[in-house]
Amino acid sequence: METKLDEVAPNVFRISTWVPGITEKGFTFNQFLLTGEEPFLFHCGMRQLFPLVSAAIGKVIPLKRLRWISFAHVEADECGAVNLLLDAAPNAQVIHGPLACMLSLNDMCDRSPVVAPQDDAHDIGGHRLRFIATPHVPHNWESGLWFDEATSTLLAGDLLAHTGQCQPVTESDCVAPALEAESLFHATGLTTNLAPTLERLAQLQPTTLALMHGASFAGDGAAQLRRLSDGYAAMAD
Repeated sequence: METKLDEVAPNVFRISTWVPGITEKGFTFNQFLLTGEEPFLFHCGMRQLFPLVSAAIGKVIPLKRLRWISFAHVEADECGAVNLLLDAAPNAQVIHGPLACMLSLNDMCDRSPVVAPQDDAHDIGGHRLRFIATPHVPHNWESGLWFDEATSTLLAGDLLAHTGQCQPVTESDCVAPALEAESLFHATGLTTNLAPTLERLAQLQPTTLALMHGASFAGDGAAQLRRLSDGYAAMAD
């Protein structure tokens, strides 16, 4: 496997590993490193990806400088390597919503996690990150995403996930391939909370959608999120 490193927004680096055998097109697993005074990593990857992911981080910053680690929800591809990263970066701490900390992270993490600010941005020096709780969107009770006010980047987790190898950034529609992937995986909870949450994210007016699986989207992120909501509504009918 090869891990690629690309800057998808100013000082937002996508670390991407394409894994064959997951669907006929394979599947990408992406992490996002935001540099600044206190570097922030969104997604850790699985434990077996740690050598690749840590080497990619090291091309941007010394790994020991990593200060903050987060992810959308508790799942192996999101946080499997979290304790390996905490061991490699002695000043790093996990930061997440209060629900995730209570349910899992206080027990899971080798170093105590920090609860994300609920009414203000988390300023890491160069990026201002706002935590948005997204319970059950697209899945998991403790799910939460981050919006970087400095670059208008939504760290979008499993939203708009699509299969196959791809360019780091696309301006093409991601909704159709995401709905195609949903028809394979059935990973999204089609609940009454889904449409209001996607609308709340759309109102942030993101210009970059940093997707965990597939290419990052550059352009009118709000339109993509609203079209995704419409697509899920059609599935639920």
